[in-house]
Amino acid sequence: MSFYLIVWAIILSAASGLAGLFFKRRGRAARSGQIACVLILVVACTAGLVGSVRGLFEPASVSYLLPWPSAGEPLLGLDPLSAFFLVLVFFVASLCSIYALGYTPAERNPRTSRRTQLFFGLLVAGMALLLIARHALAFLVGWEAMALSAYFLIVSEDGLRENRRAGFVYLVATHYGTLALFGMFALWHAATGSFELSPAASMDGGALCGIVLLALFGFGVKAGMMPLHFWLPGAHAAAPSHVSALLSGVMLKMGIYGIVRMLSLLPVLSAFWGVLVLCLGAVSGLLGVAYALAQHDLKRLLAYHSVENIGIILMGLGLALLGRAWGRPEIVALAMGGCLLHVWNHGLFKSLLFLGAGSVLRATGTRRIDKLGGLIKSMPWTAGFFIVGAVAICGLPPLNGFVSELLIYLGIFGGLSQAGTGEALTALAAPCLAMIGALAVACFVKATGATFLGSPRAPEAECGREASASMLIPMGILAASCVAIGLASGLVAPILDAAVGSWNTGETIALPGIATLAPLDYISYAGIGLVAAVALVSLILAIRFARWGSKTNSSRERTAGLNDSCRSAPTWDCGYAAPTGRMQYTASSFARGLVLMFAWALKPSPEPAKLRGVYPARLELETEVEDGVLGRIIAPGSRLLARLSQRVRRFQQGLTQQYVLYILIALAVLLLTLIPAGGVRAIP
Repeated sequence: MSFYLIVWAIILSAASGLAGLFFKRRGRAARSGQIACVLILVVACTAGLVGSVRGLFEPASVSYLLPWPSAGEPLLGLDPLSAFFLVLVFFVASLCSIYALGYTPAERNPRTSRRTQLFFGLLVAGMALLLIARHALAFLVGWEAMALSAYFLIVSEDGLRENRRAGFVYLVATHYGTLALFGMFALWHAATGSFELSPAASMDGGALCGIVLLALFGFGVKAGMMPLHFWLPGAHAAAPSHVSALLSGVMLKMGIYGIVRMLSLLPVLSAFWGVLVLCLGAVSGLLGVAYALAQHDLKRLLAYHSVENIGIILMGLGLALLGRAWGRPEIVALAMGGCLLHVWNHGLFKSLLFLGAGSVLRATGTRRIDKLGGLIKSMPWTAGFFIVGAVAICGLPPLNGFVSELLIYLGIFGGLSQAGTGEALTALAAPCLAMIGALAVACFVKATGATFLGSPRAPEAECGREASASMLIPMGILAASCVAIGLASGLVAPILDAAVGSWNTGETIALPGIATLAPLDYISYAGIGLVAAVALVSLILAIRFARWGSKTNSSRERTAGLNDSCRSAPTWDCGYAAPTGRMQYTASSFARGLVLMFAWALKPSPEPAKLRGVYPARLELETEVEDGVLGRIIAPGSRLLARLSQRVRRFQQGLTQQYVLYILIALAVLLLTLIPAGGVRAIP
């Protein structure tokens, strides 16, 4: 029953965008078409969500043989690991589609609305299909449907050159990853004799190494793993905000799912592979948050935080691989549980943050943090939801990000008793994860403070107004989900046990329950106590401010009739009687010190100009940090290849005699290379 609900959800999701084609592009008819598309997609996601939740508690994997002429093996199947990722897909996709009703109303976007609705549904269907695939053919069909749909969504506003460039970079990157997956599945077939994705009892060392490396590359491109992340910041910034939320919160996890699924099918790997994945995660986490600190574009800042959180997920996965290699089931349970829970958590709070950024963008028309400020007064609900997401992504209690990172910490501490090289690297993982969290706090203090607090820095921020109900309700549900997992983390433990057990299905060692290894109940009690204490303090302060305000009003009434010589004056303010937005910290100045700590990797430019003279002229500073991989490696390499191709084109003149000459030269070179070193010998 669960499986068929999911299949019907995939079919309905893929067809949801077709409903808009039967309505006109403009006016009320366009609005009706958009509402019809959203309703169909919400119904599909609801059915898929019900099937996925039921699938979380099905004990065994179920495969289904479909009548496909070219495949005599099961094409589709469902197990708790697939269901775990499916819950995230259907839940976030339904909320993002509702958000789109207020963010991109069809009557105001007649040129792009129907296109966005069509490919949004196809993106959801492609992700769900690859999650239930049990055959390389079905997996690649879902993978390509997802990749191409995401491309058309990224370039939906194709009138902007920046969007077209971001879409092109994404398309090239994702198809390099797809080529790697073709190679991976070819090696899988050569090693197992089948394209079925089922556990392999044994495998040759060379094939095993090739499959793992190709999986890390092919899926790592989609996940945004450093240094394969170069497509991610531009694509997430260019896409509409509800699409960015789905790309960052959900689509990146398809790369994580691919790595997790393939590693679950392979025999037990050596500790080397666990150390490699752990190091890749640490590098992605540290450099991702460092690049985020240097950003002035709100959506690019959030995009780099996706790289950071993918690094945290990979750290948990690498630690789980080390636990399998060491034969330590408690480390496997804690690390893999933290890895999978952070998949859910990141999908929730990152989608919330992107939707909040979309509300800011729609209200002000800009993503530049240095032009914002003071929006908490005009957009209090958006600001409140954004702050919830910021606290969650920083891993602070009592929200969900704290729980998943705590599980990874406990796995790290459990691995410290292991002897060998892995022990030393595991010991370094704890301070690395702590540093990632500290830098994330600094980054979101910058982003939240410069965006919502203080005074407006530019006219754009003065015209902000609160988002509509169709935009606030999805944000509220996501914020409530972050709070619920943080305060009731014990309820998630059985789900994590089922998903981790499905990943570890090839092992004979039973895994202990996560609830027996981590104090989840005490975390919930402490979180509830913390929320109650904050609420009590806020209530007391509100009452005191209300009393102070009433006393101030009464004193003003008493002094109103006094002599004009008794006048009120503002508090001494260091000579600034009329402070302006220019006197506040900007995003650049706030993060300047931390950015300079990572100058060796970020290469910020330009250097600040020096003030000269007694009365210096007005100067402005706005540092720019270019992505190191795209700007300093890929872009110069592409320009070099373009110049070489221009040089080579001179040999293509279209003259037959020249082509005959090229053939003769090639034959002569081949003959010379085939002649043995001793010369030509006569055959007796």
